[in-house]
Amino acid sequence: MSSETHTTLASWLPTVFILATALATALGGLILTARARWDTARLHYFVALGAGFMLAAAILRMIPVSAQMVSSAPILILAGYLLIHFVEHTAVRHFHFGEETHPERTGLGVGVAALIGLSIHSFFDGISIAAGFLIDPTLGVLLFVAIVLHKAPEGFTIASIMLAAGRSRLEAQLAAIIVGAATILGALAVVPFEGHAGEALAFGAGVTLYVAASDLIPEVNRSEGAAVAIMVFAGVVLYYVTEATLGFLGM
Repeated sequence: MSSETHTTLASWLPTVFILATALATALGGLILTARARWDTARLHYFVALGAGFMLAAAILRMIPVSAQMVSSAPILILAGYLLIHFVEHTAVRHFHFGEETHPERTGLGVGVAALIGLSIHSFFDGISIAAGFLIDPTLGVLLFVAIVLHKAPEGFTIASIMLAAGRSRLEAQLAAIIVGAATILGALAVVPFEGHAGEALAFGAGVTLYVAASDLIPEVNRSEGAAVAIMVFAGVVLYYVTEATLGFLGM
């Protein structure tokens, strides 16, 4: 492969991965609305797997790399964590990853709040992936895998909340598409600030840490049985396998 071809391929990879991330969210909503009811047991496995992978990616790569790049990394990591905490518990009502099974508790206001909250999550997911690719392709791929693992559950979640709020299937699907599109907007937001990829990565590390530890892990803890909890460890193992594979491929 010529160096020119390799450069062209490398320039397209971030776009492909970001679009795939957005598509995964939309597909989650489409899958949910394809049937009246779904067994969410498998969804919990993906949530747990994603939690383990995201924890490993944030602690083992995002935080150390950003700390080496910018001295303000600790403050930005904390700021990213606290921003999502503020959004979920102050600006909008908190939501759970999974299918909403209590329509009487889910009004239109909760549906809009969940749409805003998940869109903000998704926006910063896009920032993290784009910043990762700007710094190192391997880091970008690792963050893509970490984030895409919970994207289908994210689409599943927003679609189910919208249905429980009395919205139509089309509106539920549109909500999932909006959440997915926020990932693309987040990635585009990084473009004018390529020189500040380290700061973006640090902030994204705080967001990723919050989503993994404060959103996904509690969902794992709500599941009965040890199988789902074990999937968190499987997510960490998958992180190491993915990193080793990328290193073997020379990325």
